[in-house]
Amino acid sequence: MAKRLLDKKGVTYTEINVDTQPSLREEMMRKTKRRTVPQIYIGDFHVGGFDDLYALEQQKKLDTLLGLKVTP
Repeated sequence: MAKRLLDKKGVTYTEINVDTQPSLREEMMRKTKRRTVPQIYIGDFHVGGFDDLYALEQQKKLDTLLGLKVTP
């Protein structure tokens, strides 16, 4: 669902599949203190999971965070 939302926004992103690489999963858990996926970063900002991303969208804060033109 996160990818669908970002695709709808027309932004590019890099997907890192931690399911196939245990060392990457461990690094993700160290950095985020979370075990679930996805864990979403926008730049250096840790958004959290999809629920957090969607909450930003509902609060009308996601476009600004993504650097998109915000229309009133």
